[in-house]
Amino acid sequence: MNPVHPPVLVVGAGPVGLVAALTLRQNGILVRIIDKDPNPRIGQRGPGIWPRSLELFNFLNVPEVNDMGKPAPPIRSYKPGTFEILKDSSIAPHVEPTPAMPFHCYKMIGQQLLDVVLRGHLEKFSCSVEMGTELCSFTQSDEGVTAVVAKNGISETFDTKWIIGADGAKGVVRKQLGLTFLGETRDDNCIVTGDIRLKGAGLDRMHWHNFGNFNGRGLSLRPTDEIGEDGWQFFIFGRELDLTKIAENEELVFEAIVSLLPTEITFYKLVWMTYFRANTRMVNKFSEGRVFVAGDAAHVHSPSGGQGLNSGVQDAFNLGWKLALVEKGLAHKSLLETYSTERLPVIFEMLDVTTLIFNKVITSGDVSIGRSPILFMLGINCRFSNIVLDEFVPPVEGKPINAYGVLDEGHLEAGDRAPDAPNMLLVGRGESDVKTLFGLYRPWYHTILVFAPSLADGSPILGELEGWDKNVVRMAVVLPSSAPVTPAASPADLVLVDQEGHAYSAYLMEAGQTKVFVIRPDGVVGAIVHGAEGVKKYFSNIFLDAY
Repeated sequence: MNPVHPPVLVVGAGPVGLVAALTLRQNGILVRIIDKDPNPRIGQRGPGIWPRSLELFNFLNVPEVNDMGKPAPPIRSYKPGTFEILKDSSIAPHVEPTPAMPFHCYKMIGQQLLDVVLRGHLEKFSCSVEMGTELCSFTQSDEGVTAVVAKNGISETFDTKWIIGADGAKGVVRKQLGLTFLGETRDDNCIVTGDIRLKGAGLDRMHWHNFGNFNGRGLSLRPTDEIGEDGWQFFIFGRELDLTKIAENEELVFEAIVSLLPTEITFYKLVWMTYFRANTRMVNKFSEGRVFVAGDAAHVHSPSGGQGLNSGVQDAFNLGWKLALVEKGLAHKSLLETYSTERLPVIFEMLDVTTLIFNKVITSGDVSIGRSPILFMLGINCRFSNIVLDEFVPPVEGKPINAYGVLDEGHLEAGDRAPDAPNMLLVGRGESDVKTLFGLYRPWYHTILVFAPSLADGSPILGELEGWDKNVVRMAVVLPSSAPVTPAASPADLVLVDQEGHAYSAYLMEAGQTKVFVIRPDGVVGAIVHGAEGVKKYFSNIFLDAY
């Protein structure tokens, strides 16, 4: 296709659209990304990033999200009208890091800064967001999509092959596709949220301060230096407040905060605010023909649990690597159907999880109510997918889908998140060249891990798999620490020695056993098989016959 007309149009340049575009560009696919807003959005918005998303940003080689993100401060709740401490709590449960789970901490980075980071990485691939450019309409056929976009009142007809709608709950893409967006709107439970600069005696910056409750009137203030040394993200809530009126007037915001804070306040600036109604809705499918939806365009929910942005980013990653293979001509476009089949059950369960939390908050009136480790999203799986293969777990007819899963490092099936393992020695690369398994996983190729007692045991399997395109499949032998480490000829791209046994433990390997794992570009275990024939069977559902 002519470079003037990239094969993918991404509509919406929030984190979801940016991750979709970055995943595709890292795969060598040209992208055009547009956003109807004339300027990048400001505001903290949904700042929470859970461990599974941190893993995906690691695979995308965007370390700033973890490095710049700050752990959530402890929540300090007070008795009404006082600074008398009612209780201290945490928004996220404490989980110790393990070799298999290096990203164990809930991090907070405002969406405004996250967008800047992601745009910077996208620009490294000569791709910039076209601000102030709106999608007006589109038509599609079996061969492609024709979109009408407008900027500064000037319309342009744009031919492309695919559209990804990451344009939010009110966006054009889902509406024009005619996808259902069923659910409920909770008009009785609303929030005014935004960013503000203020100082007040007694408001330390070590805590997330919480005053009042949902049943009456309440205020939550989270300190964030991204706004300034006196910056806060605020939440005003409660049935006794006229929140629609407050959201329309800066002075009323100040008045509400003053009425809820038992101290003298100095206001400097209201940076940004919005009125939020709790909606719980999702699409019936994530695509129609050559057009896809992701993130808020596909699902919205209450802010409780902070799963929205994270789910959208994971939507984008799931779609991105599959669309790249299809566009490269390496996979049949039927692979794209698995985007919907894999994400629908996850989102359905996500809405249940966040709605349960929200209902507990409303019932108790306590916004600091404890969260479960399920929110880390490390148990999310697609064991039910028709493109994953597990030769060690017999299929069970009618087995219930548990897409959100649980955090369980003692169990591993095809479709689960692939664990990490540190301190892997690359044979022949020098003893100082130590790697992690996460350092191998990238969005543009599958990784075949052959666990074998010796190189001699693993090489025949890899020998049968020679000829794969190294740009889309990479192979590694993983040896136990007891194996001889003398460099030898091998069809493997990498020979790794598990010096401390972390990989063998995480992948549940037994001594003397040979087993093959195929890790998808999104860090999911695509297959667990006995040998080369199982690998070929897995890839027969991914690649065209030529592969």
